[in-house]
Amino acid sequence: MAANQTVDALHPPASPTGQLSLKADPAALARIRADRRRALGRAFGKALLNALITFVVLLVLWQAVVSLTGISPYVAKGPLDVWNFLFVGEDAAAHRDQLLPLLGQTLVDSVIGFAVGMIVAIVLAIAFSLSKAVEAGVMPLVLLLRTIPLVSIAPVIILVTGRGTTASVAVIGTVVVLFPALANVLFGLSRASQQSLDVVHVYGGSRFTGLRKVNLPGALPSVFAAMRVSVPSAVTGALLAEWLSTGTGVGGAILKFNAQAQFAQLWTSIALITLITLVLYNVVQILESIVLTRMGMAVSVA
Repeated sequence: MAANQTVDALHPPASPTGQLSLKADPAALARIRADRRRALGRAFGKALLNALITFVVLLVLWQAVVSLTGISPYVAKGPLDVWNFLFVGEDAAAHRDQLLPLLGQTLVDSVIGFAVGMIVAIVLAIAFSLSKAVEAGVMPLVLLLRTIPLVSIAPVIILVTGRGTTASVAVIGTVVVLFPALANVLFGLSRASQQSLDVVHVYGGSRFTGLRKVNLPGALPSVFAAMRVSVPSAVTGALLAEWLSTGTGVGGAILKFNAQAQFAQLWTSIALITLITLVLYNVVQILESIVLTRMGMAVSVA
């Protein structure tokens, strides 16, 4: 009964007069929807503009490194060389057939590490918020995983999970993603409105009810920030897992390209991974804008 009262207090039902006023004034409802669409459009446009600026800066820096460092053209490949390698040269189709499956495998491994790492981070953040004893017992282990270089513990991970298995990819990806995601989610959960939590407690709600009704919705911006930070980390974790464990994907192929002096393939692989990481980051940013705007939590864009 107390829980039901808590829900009613936090989410009171709309009054009949309020419903009638919206129905009687469709212009006001249309203005609300138009404002929401404009906010989403501004957020989408800002994300695309940021992505374009980042892409241009990366191209300029890349070309500057190739042109100004004096590296042999046989080794260093610029943006135009990569474009010709993938789309213009006589063997461009064969090159795409060679590299795109590798990129697809790395994307799958990245998604595995990202999903598992985010789930573990959110579950741990909730457990830490509910129990200080759990936080005191588990947080040192998380910090330990953060401070030890992954290359040094990767042999143990591979020994336990098996070489070339999906489990090894998931564990290595989780280790890379976990700490920054956990820190962001914990920060968001700690910033809940104390007044709202007091309302939950006054109406007999438990700590878990307050977490579900107040902390978690209020932490959504921090959860999305954790997701944005975790996207590049997940790609890095996938490359490490492929390099150290599976030998597949771009991470496994880069070593072969370098050993066989296939520098065009090497630079193209790095360019594709960088581009995909940029795209995934902006996809998460656009998703964040859509969700937070619909919930009335988005920051207005000037």
